[in-house]
Amino acid sequence: VGPSGGGKSTLAALGLRFFDPQEGRIALGGVDLRDIAPERLTELASSVFQDSFVLDDTVENNILMGSSAPHERVVAAAEAASIADVIDALPQGYRTVVGADGTRLSGGEAQRLAIARAMLRDTPLIILDEATAYADAENEAKIQDAFAQLAARKTVLVIAHRMKTVRTADLIVVVDEVGTGTHDDLMDACPLYRSMVDADERKDAWTLTVGKEG
Repeated sequence: VGPSGGGKSTLAALGLRFFDPQEGRIALGGVDLRDIAPERLTELASSVFQDSFVLDDTVENNILMGSSAPHERVVAAAEAASIADVIDALPQGYRTVVGADGTRLSGGEAQRLAIARAMLRDTPLIILDEATAYADAENEAKIQDAFAQLAARKTVLVIAHRMKTVRTADLIVVVDEVGTGTHDDLMDACPLYRSMVDADERKDAWTLTVGKEG
């Protein structure tokens, strides 16, 4: 967590080796990422970014993304990502072509499609960069439950603006002030983290009311 422009998404990109660090190293299982073959790294890591891309292909192939799995597993991944109802309502269901030349999906639907893809791949490392940014409150809760299942026995790096998303993480890193610890540790020791939590709670408390004229 941290302020916009603090380098959170850069850390995610480094973790997937979109580029290499200028200093130090990033290791996966004790092995420097630069010593892992690119094709092997793609087998070990999956990601969901805020702006998820959709291929000009069927829904099923978008979830599979080159991997092989029976249709039943694709459906199970879609259900876990809270996108199955949307797919079932499409003209040809999982055979519907989506993307620029097909049926258009909303930002939230594309994001949940990417989450289903990550769930199907079941890699030991998962990087989630604002992975629920376009989800409404109801679907965010469903996705968070799915993430809990997805995270079992895995390393999960979560980048989030909504502080509730990371509250139960084993370790929280606050960029900019470079604070680390649990939620309780940081509430006591990191003013930036505490202010972000307070701001998030105030935002959640907003309500709209209808006023009376006169």
